[in-house]
Amino acid sequence: MTQKYGPKTTADEVLSGIDLKGKRFLITGVSSGIGLETTRSLVSHGASVVGAVRNLAKAEPATASVCDAAPQGGGSLELINLNLASLQSVRACADKLLADGQPFDSIIANAGVMATPFGRTIDGFEVQFGTNHLGHFALINQIEPLLADNGRLVVLSSLAHRGADIDLDDLNFEQQAYDPWVAYSRSKTANSLFAVEFDRRHRDRGIRAASVMPGNSLTELPRHFSPEDLQGLLKTVDAARTEAGLPPKELKEIPQAAATSVWAAVVADKDEIGGRYLEDCAIAPINDTPNPFADGVRSYALDANKAKQLWAKSEKLIRAAS
Repeated sequence: MTQKYGPKTTADEVLSGIDLKGKRFLITGVSSGIGLETTRSLVSHGASVVGAVRNLAKAEPATASVCDAAPQGGGSLELINLNLASLQSVRACADKLLADGQPFDSIIANAGVMATPFGRTIDGFEVQFGTNHLGHFALINQIEPLLADNGRLVVLSSLAHRGADIDLDDLNFEQQAYDPWVAYSRSKTANSLFAVEFDRRHRDRGIRAASVMPGNSLTELPRHFSPEDLQGLLKTVDAARTEAGLPPKELKEIPQAAATSVWAAVVADKDEIGGRYLEDCAIAPINDTPNPFADGVRSYALDANKAKQLWAKSEKLIRAAS
């Protein structure tokens, strides 16, 4: 794959010269941050985007500028209600999309929560696992028939996956003390494993799935942190990288952080990225150094057997909650 992009590439640069008229995308979490920029970039290049949001009243003004500019590029944006922490809301969203019946060329599972205080979803799941993984798992599997042959699924993971593998025996922190960072790390590992198994199950239709590390950027995601806590975290990351002989991890501007999602959904060779973990508009190398802030992907996040086990347990949890 020709490498002409990098950490500083923006979503618009990835899509330079590409006409997406007639292409349709579903993106979760489009009312702010990376999801909003991903949507803006795709729409401005002619794409039709269905944006799933938890709060329509908040999302409508937040996305107004995208909607206003859409006709210039020939694109469009429509919003649909989706609360990933509620299986009832997930089912209602999926039913509405299925009733509409229009196919998607790509689905981008972008929404998520990070390092939340301990809590449970409406259905009793630990909040981060329930929202980041199970909500997307339930939605995408229900609407999978709408994903066009040769389509793509892009699931946002994170560098944080390096902090913890999933615990298949205690997915919901019922047997151990809760740690917000461990829970976040596990949910991001789960995101990667979901992409691995979805890719295996659907590649016979030409559909390929990949997970993405968008890059650290100042969005609303760390809303549970004080500014001091956030600065402390960034210093910890830099110190750990320095100790390992790595350069500091530069924060990305939001247009740069949206680039890898767009690259994976539109530009990259789908058969090369299928089942892989991506960062900086490239396939990330496997890197099993224990440093949680190193680059690359831990091999446990791409483990095919673990991905199958997580899939089976996820199905069981959702059935039990239904």
